[in-house]
Amino acid sequence: MTGRSTGTGEYGDFVQTFRDRYERLSKVLRGRVNHRPAEAIAEMPGGSDAAMIGLVNDVRSTKSGHWLVELEDTTGTFPALIMKDKGLADLVDEILMDECLAVEGTLADDSGILFADSLHFPDVPRTHRTGAADRHVQAALISDVHVGSDEFMADAWSSFTDWLHTPEAEPVEYLLLAGDMVEGVGVYPDQDEELEIVDIYEQYEAFAEHLKEVPADTEIVMIPGNHDAVRLAEPQPGFNDEIRSIMDVHDAQIVSNPATVTVEGVDVLMYHGVSLDEVIAELPEEKASYDEPHKAMYQLLKKRHVAPQFGGHTRVAPEERDYLVIEDVPDVFHTGHVHKLGWGKYHNVLAVNSGCWQAQTDFQKSVNIDPDAGYAPILDLDTLEMTVRKFA
Repeated sequence: MTGRSTGTGEYGDFVQTFRDRYERLSKVLRGRVNHRPAEAIAEMPGGSDAAMIGLVNDVRSTKSGHWLVELEDTTGTFPALIMKDKGLADLVDEILMDECLAVEGTLADDSGILFADSLHFPDVPRTHRTGAADRHVQAALISDVHVGSDEFMADAWSSFTDWLHTPEAEPVEYLLLAGDMVEGVGVYPDQDEELEIVDIYEQYEAFAEHLKEVPADTEIVMIPGNHDAVRLAEPQPGFNDEIRSIMDVHDAQIVSNPATVTVEGVDVLMYHGVSLDEVIAELPEEKASYDEPHKAMYQLLKKRHVAPQFGGHTRVAPEERDYLVIEDVPDVFHTGHVHKLGWGKYHNVLAVNSGCWQAQTDFQKSVNIDPDAGYAPILDLDTLEMTVRKFA
């Protein structure tokens, strides 16, 4: 979305963002349920079969142990009651506020509530067919370099870039970097005490020098993260001209966060991953955890949105279009942010969180983050198989 930002922060901009979210995600769900608008459901006779698609406006438990989910569409809101004996508890555990959801069921006798029989997320089709390169070529997926930090692992980075110059790494023609190139300034309390480089521009200059160690014929794609010098609200544009000019190494392609890039016929959705903190905090540990960050990524694929919940830690910038919707299913989903390594396949989509290049900081110790540092996942673009190399 770089260069396409239209939001002014007015109330109407937020309304437009959520209307666009609803329209595009409800389109995914319309083929699965015979839905009607909220105002039409309210006029249907009691006992009728009904289905509604809406954004989750509220979720709460009843005294009897059931769940009440209120959905909102462009015509109004309508409540759905999910009974605890319906076998849907596992799905209810996955519901986040503001995500798009479809509910099918039967109206109560007074038509005031929908008794749910089934829930549907937009989700990725199980039959998703991936693209593939027509030759053996590889991409290195990395993130969270954090140049400027006292804990930036310069030796591990040099080991990585030295390896890129070896015959073994000859197939690695692409480097995809999912944000936080530098440590930034003022990102968290007392951060200045953990900085080796205190000037943000000098941090980017140092990062550019490290990037020069990568073979000159490597094609580089980068997106910003929450430590980078762009707006914190997502979607994040791909840097201003001054920062771009500093990082203009090997003609690197700098795009927004999130962005989908096509590499040798493979669609890679790159997202820095700030919303993973929220998903991990909200969902049960077996569905989303820091130790297995790819499972939290599965939830975002299931919801077809990289940051479904609004109003929490993930800041959202209102735009005419909700750039955080996963409209087209990617072949690879690449994130960073949480400094943990994890990967797996969800409905044929490879989800990869690529760890970091920063040793544990005092701040991370205070919040019990034990980073996976110095790893480089290497992706075969012809088979979508992956190996992980450690350089620390």
